[in-house]
Amino acid sequence: MDVTPQQLRGAAIVGLGITETGKVYGRSAAELAADAVRLAVADAGLTLEDVDGLLVSGGLSGGVDIRLARQLGLRDLGLLSQISQAGSTAGAQVQLAALAIAGGLATTVAIVHADAPLKPAARSGDAYRRSPGQVATGFSGLAAVAGPRNPNSGYALAAQRHMNRFGTTSEQLGAIAVGQRAWATKNPMARFREPISLADHQASRWVARPLHLLDCCMVSNGGIAMVVTSVERAAHLPQPPVHIWGWAQTHPGYRMERGSDWGLVSGAAIAGPRAMQMAGITPADVDVREIYDCYTYTTLITLEDYGFCAKGEGGELAASGALGPGGSLPTNTGGGQLSSYYLWGMTPLSEAVIQVRGQGGERQVPRHEVAIVSGNGGVLDFHSTLVLGSQAR
Repeated sequence: MDVTPQQLRGAAIVGLGITETGKVYGRSAAELAADAVRLAVADAGLTLEDVDGLLVSGGLSGGVDIRLARQLGLRDLGLLSQISQAGSTAGAQVQLAALAIAGGLATTVAIVHADAPLKPAARSGDAYRRSPGQVATGFSGLAAVAGPRNPNSGYALAAQRHMNRFGTTSEQLGAIAVGQRAWATKNPMARFREPISLADHQASRWVARPLHLLDCCMVSNGGIAMVVTSVERAAHLPQPPVHIWGWAQTHPGYRMERGSDWGLVSGAAIAGPRAMQMAGITPADVDVREIYDCYTYTTLITLEDYGFCAKGEGGELAASGALGPGGSLPTNTGGGQLSSYYLWGMTPLSEAVIQVRGQGGERQVPRHEVAIVSGNGGVLDFHSTLVLGSQAR
């Protein structure tokens, strides 16, 4: 079947379900996923019988797979798959759901991500420790022994390279953390709502130089789900539809070698312009930026690569206050993964849906017709971009 560009933009997000997030114990990731889907379907004004597609994603703790369909009692699905692209997964789920609807595989697709890596009496960081016994050979074996041992050290190396090349400072990264915490103070769902200052950021302990603790995202338990359907059906449902205008993915395959752009340019530099081209917009048309912020550095480089400032000027942009409440480029308006909750790419995507709907409460931005959403995975290995709009395109 041939699919036209108009059909590709013929889907909308009509339901959003968010479970309790953070230090939520006593429920498995699969149980949280099922709860999130039920919440999203109810939010859409539908029933589980209306769902004929399901795309699932699990995190570190595992346990979320295609068996969720049976747990929910779903039958006769035209689409069922488990997707794993690390932090770019949520964007990929939306893209596949929209393609499935355009191609006639399904009419109403639920997408979900859930995780439960936090355990009582265990440190959050233990969830991301490398398991013993991993073996690597050749150049990758050298990196395993002498290179970055975990995402913290990998992103620290990337941030340091950006600093060395462009003069980016720790204080400029700190401005991102401070601005996002200011947004989180207005978000009742955020885990961290106490304001922080740049002095607090600088005084927080080193995790991996040049990254302080307040440069790094939290670890959360919880689940988020959404329902995607056709624009025609969306018009008859209770929630304001969030229209899917454009999307793209790119997976750079960087090698950490002399002469590479790793740490200086991310996959956002390809996926962002492609998604905006599909949507028929430029960065100047975007009202809200929901950027994957596993680290403050990730926010900075993505904003540069999306074209919201010139390459190397992300630090100055952050220090200007443009990203926080009252700024000219509102970014990560729920607090992001630094201050709100960490559920991979569902964190920025869920906030984008809330903002485009106009349901952000105290943190709602006045102009919210167009939002851009990023997903980032690995150590700059995977990237997805979505452009969402309040009106049909």
